[in-house]
Amino acid sequence: MLWRHGQTTWNREHRFQGQTDIPLDEVGAAQAEQAARQLAALRPGALFSSDLVRAQQTAAPLSRLTGLPVSLDKDLRERFGGDWEGLSDAVIRERYPAERATWNPPNGEPTLVVADRVAAAFARIAGTLEVGQLAVLVGHGAALRLGIERILGLSALGGPTLGSLVNCSWSVLELRDAHWRLNEYNVTAPDVATLGGSPFDAPRTLPEPVTGDDV
Repeated sequence: MLWRHGQTTWNREHRFQGQTDIPLDEVGAAQAEQAARQLAALRPGALFSSDLVRAQQTAAPLSRLTGLPVSLDKDLRERFGGDWEGLSDAVIRERYPAERATWNPPNGEPTLVVADRVAAAFARIAGTLEVGQLAVLVGHGAALRLGIERILGLSALGGPTLGSLVNCSWSVLELRDAHWRLNEYNVTAPDVATLGGSPFDAPRTLPEPVTGDDV
């Protein structure tokens, strides 16, 4: 299970966070608490997190409810944004139109490098699990999306295939018979999607869990 961190001030301001270590805001902390109650009911057996503070703060309520320790993994970090870190999307569009069109920040981590790094972390962690064991990996919007696309072979299509992940949403990857499958994508707990104040940010027709981005 791949869980994006809760909202930060920079998310709200549509600023590129990258690897700048921004904490959750009050809404993000509430999102994490709400989602953790639902995820704890799925009885996960392992909990991993990016070492950036917004991911660790998101993982903390689930760790408290389940008693699972949080294993930090820097390969789950968000992409490094180079010259874009801290800039709003409006400023990026104005200053870097060509780079914005391909979403590759100058002096930052290239998209394919991020995809390979995060997909490799998924596979490595999956290799440590027992059959049927559920692991929760707390990470970041762009990194998780790119890792999912890479491990499913979608990145070979040449551009973004999956939509952006909302704050505190989760997605479910399953490895079965040596093949990866995406069982769920961009799911939120019932009250989480609207805690940020905009119901239009909420996914519409996504299923409830059945397994027990940049800005």
